Amino acid sequence: MTLAEALPDSVFFSLHPIFVESIQSYWAMQERDIVPQCLVRPRSVKEVAIAVGILKRDYDAHTRRGGVPSLFAVRSGGHSPIPVVPSKDGSSVRIGTGARWLDVSKTLDEMGLAVAGGRNSAVGVGGLTLGGKFGGLSFFSPRVGFVCNNILSYEIVLANGTVATASESTNPGLWRALKGGSNNFGVVTTFVARSFPSTNIWSGLLYMTASKAGQVIQAFYEFTEARPGMYDEHAGGPLVCFTYVQKLGMQAIAINLVYTKPEKWPACWRGFKSIWWLWSTIKIRSLTSATNELNMSSPAGLRQMFITTTVKNDHATLMEIHATYKQGIETMRRVKGMTWTLILQPLLPVMARKGQPDSLGLGTRTESLVIVLFTVVWKNTADDELVDRTTRGIINDINQYAASKGTADPYLYLNNCASWQNPFDGYGAENKRFLQEMSRLYDPDGLFQRACVGGFKLNMDHSES
Repeated sequence: MTLAEALPDSVFFSLHPIFVESIQSYWAMQERDIVPQCLVRPRSVKEVAIAVGILKRDYDAHTRRGGVPSLFAVRSGGHSPIPVVPSKDGSSVRIGTGARWLDVSKTLDEMGLAVAGGRNSAVGVGGLTLGGKFGGLSFFSPRVGFVCNNILSYEIVLANGTVATASESTNPGLWRALKGGSNNFGVVTTFVARSFPSTNIWSGLLYMTASKAGQVIQAFYEFTEARPGMYDEHAGGPLVCFTYVQKLGMQAIAINLVYTKPEKWPACWRGFKSIWWLWSTIKIRSLTSATNELNMSSPAGLRQMFITTTVKNDHATLMEIHATYKQGIETMRRVKGMTWTLILQPLLPVMARKGQPDSLGLGTRTESLVIVLFTVVWKNTADDELVDRTTRGIINDINQYAASKGTADPYLYLNNCASWQNPFDGYGAENKRFLQEMSRLYDPDGLFQRACVGGFKLNMDHSES
């Protein structure tokens, strides 16, 4: 039986409006260029299980003939038949994987609750939580830890088509593996996240001229040092962005500051307050309003690339990274419609030690780290090769400089990696072996390693299974 025969009301082909709408809803133009044979939009966990069972049957048939086909991909965000349902006592929330973080915050804002969730309202729940901004970096991470470390349980459809629960008491190995392991173990259909009381927050953006770069980097460095007695668990950020817009021929700086209590200009942000800015959007607002603002800075429908690395918090290294960003401007200045951005985010050791165990390998860090992200937006496919070559070269230059200064760190945030980067190596050998063991246990034939395209895989030889 085919997918269309088994799920006639949930399978759509290329001429159907739902199919067209789905393709056009992808954020990056490169994703819209890939047109699948059909779209499956399950309406229940049972339908997910049926679909996975059929895909596994086809995968087994191909592998018996010696082939390893790319059969399917899994997407989260945009359409979810499972609503956002808080528990009666307000201590947890059941969230469908197909939801976006906007769906979550809008529901919880009305109840005075929050979860450790995405900072951009349009981001899908599943991708962020499984790959994690460091396992999911949230405005609340200084207080409660990463997004993945606040997931109490997962409902997941395994490669054999069965529905399982992963929690601290049920399938605990799988529970830990899903905290940073991405889409390598099955299709997660529901998350149960820990929730907590929350009020409006103080949040927004400071916009500055490029001439303030040195002062901004100094303020960022001093905040990230987190000297004893200065750590504030309500300080979300900073998110420091240096941007060049080719169409305007200009550079600018935007800094996202958040305080998860309704207090204006807390002491933790005084280093940024002292720098002159052009204008500010910072105000006391709802969490939904704060995440919507960050979504407005990420328009859809253009060619997009992310590439990342991680360094120790060192002032000279940060200045060198900014210098490579400026070199990128010169190299790609003629790329039509290009917007080139360097983003710096702090990763403090205390964040990695909050919440539940995960597979990220960050819990042993004792020094403050900086997540370095470069994003490129451009219009034409003719510029793809130049963009790829330039960004690779810049990341390699940064890594070589950091290694020479003793400020390199192997961790790579999975959801910000370019296609050629390998985030699981940065988790550490022990954690990568653990993830491979869990894959062999829950997906012994390698369906999600070999037939599920997209994401990052664990580099396993399933001929051993």
